[in-house]
Amino acid sequence: MTQREQNPFPYSEDNKRYLTYSCYLRRRFGCKVMKLPLNTDLGCPNRDGTKGSGGCIFCSARRSGDFAGDPAEDIPSQLTAMREKLKNKWSSGKFIPYFQAGSNTYADTATLRRMYETALGYEGTVGLSIATRADCIDEEKADLLAELSQRTYLTVELGLQSISDRTALLCNRCHTYGDFLEGYGLLAERGINVCIHLINGLPGETREMMLRSARAVAGLRPHAVKLHLLHILRGTALAEMYERKEFGALGQEEYISLVCDQIELMPPETIIERITGDGARRDLIAPLWSLNKFAVMNGIDKELYRRDSWQGKTFGTY
Repeated sequence: MTQREQNPFPYSEDNKRYLTYSCYLRRRFGCKVMKLPLNTDLGCPNRDGTKGSGGCIFCSARRSGDFAGDPAEDIPSQLTAMREKLKNKWSSGKFIPYFQAGSNTYADTATLRRMYETALGYEGTVGLSIATRADCIDEEKADLLAELSQRTYLTVELGLQSISDRTALLCNRCHTYGDFLEGYGLLAERGINVCIHLINGLPGETREMMLRSARAVAGLRPHAVKLHLLHILRGTALAEMYERKEFGALGQEEYISLVCDQIELMPPETIIERITGDGARRDLIAPLWSLNKFAVMNGIDKELYRRDSWQGKTFGTY
């Protein structure tokens, strides 16, 4: 019997024990679909003084858009440039514009509509992904997003990172878990797909705290989740804390074990869009082992197989 035949998880077309984003997109669209990251330079209320200044302690100068397009270019130009970069890995011609850098609902609705409609009108577009903060969602913006979700495959990505308000304060998030739930609720009650981001390894967080955040997110039954490894990047407040030895970076085996625990907690139908993260090589201080992303992903596959485990195995048992 092959490993694939032994795999009890129903979404095992790519021989994984969790529902990958690529598997979901292949099933939905019948081919490989790529996300193309954009930078529209909308900014963030946590940088311009509206909520705070300096941004989150882990956020890079490009507002977590280090691999996104050039904000000096318009949306069609950015999409064309990104398509050109990926043409050797992707032949279907279908893609999802990903408004990645900054808070992409942080503008008036007329501006947002123009942005989203421009991306939707680009040839080959089959959906939209919009990254933002939960406190940048209000009724009017939620209504706009609901309208779009009736016309295309829309996902709104919300950075939660941790349910701990103490951690949020330390990280200069400038919003609480209660604020997150309010924004999430505006989207969920309109049937809008939401992808929730968590970061493992934040300063002061124990393993149990990270698992507690995963349990809380699992209870919301989101469309998707992203599980990130904390990257310590040059030029950030986090890097200064690390250099002062105020916290330590996670080890590779520690991270692999933790992510497997979190995957087990997730609902079987929730897409696991990401199980690690990318840190720009030129800026990464630690953990350096994360540069070998395939070793991390393979390690997670091997650990789930060793455990005879899969996504959702412990969902609802806590």
